Amino acid sequence: MSKVICIIDDDPIYQFLVSTIIGNSKAGHDVLFFRNGKEALDYFSMDLEKNLPEIILLDLEMPVMDGWDFLKEIDNLHIDNTSIYIVSSSISHEDREKVKSFPKIKGHFSKPINAALIKKITNFPESGS
Repeated sequence: MSKVICIIDDDPIYQFLVSTIIGNSKAGHDVLFFRNGKEALDYFSMDLEKNLPEIILLDLEMPVMDGWDFLKEIDNLHIDNTSIYIVSSSISHEDREKVKSFPKIKGHFSKPINAALIKKITNFPESGS
């Protein structure tokens, strides 16, 4: 079943990499890209029922609105059907502890992510597992 995956990250190379991995998964997922949390929130807020993705892959360090501020704002929207995963180039011990204060976060991973991880979080069966 096709899902909408949202990538919130300011790095165009990383966006391209993730888009390629998702495209190669042959799962037919739709992908949305935003360069920061504010762009994503503005889009989601236009129509919460229609515009919310099933999965968000969120970077922490971005201009305009970083991942932490995005998490605080999206928490105010009372969204229950979207799974959020932190994907960061460096998750410090402090960040790992801070992640625990956001129950909507389903996991946190270091960049770069790979096809096996995309398949795992989208519940797309991985061959050989």
